[in-house]
Amino acid sequence: MMGRTNYIFAIVLGLTVAGCQSVPVVPTLPPSAADAPPAAGSWRATATDPDKERIRGWYASWEAALADARAKGHGADIDREGVLLQPMAALPNAFLPAGDYRCRTVKVGAKGRGGLSYIAYDWFRCRVAPEQGLSSLTKLSGSQRPVGLIFPDNLKRQIFLGTLELGDEKMAVNYGSDRMRDMAGAIERIGENRWRLVLPAPAYESLLDVIELVPAS
Repeated sequence: MMGRTNYIFAIVLGLTVAGCQSVPVVPTLPPSAADAPPAAGSWRATATDPDKERIRGWYASWEAALADARAKGHGADIDREGVLLQPMAALPNAFLPAGDYRCRTVKVGAKGRGGLSYIAYDWFRCRVAPEQGLSSLTKLSGSQRPVGLIFPDNLKRQIFLGTLELGDEKMAVNYGSDRMRDMAGAIERIGENRWRLVLPAPAYESLLDVIELVPAS
């Protein structure tokens, strides 16, 4: 049976799953003379153009989110989170091992008038598992549930590409089929057995989402 992340990425990655060969729908553009072509299966070959832009602009998104939250009286909340909300806190060896995790989301900066500039949610359940030669990350509980694949990038970060499940939905939409559901960000290690998924410029509510991950046991 096709797994959840197999399903949302089967078309994008052009994989053969459950005996059905899929066709890639995210074209790779001809590289410029100065750029090497992205390796097949790499995050750059898989990500949509808007998601590449989100990842390129991660620091500007983070600075704007912190500025908005501090200007609206949440400086103490931000400082209380310590390294979790410090943009340059990533440590070497970002690899996120397979297993069950406790995870909680902190939303920083308001998108539009009337939104909350800071909110920290309680702990939910997440899972990391081997999949398609990479790893998958799935938020198992809560009303907003990222699900997607983790791609290697550099010593201090991995790249997450996925989609957002909402409410009582049982299956995520295909990555690349709905810009409002697509998610892109960086997984970084910020301590011993402590990681974060940084999602710059999410489609809903906030300017920055940061999901803290710690092993469940």
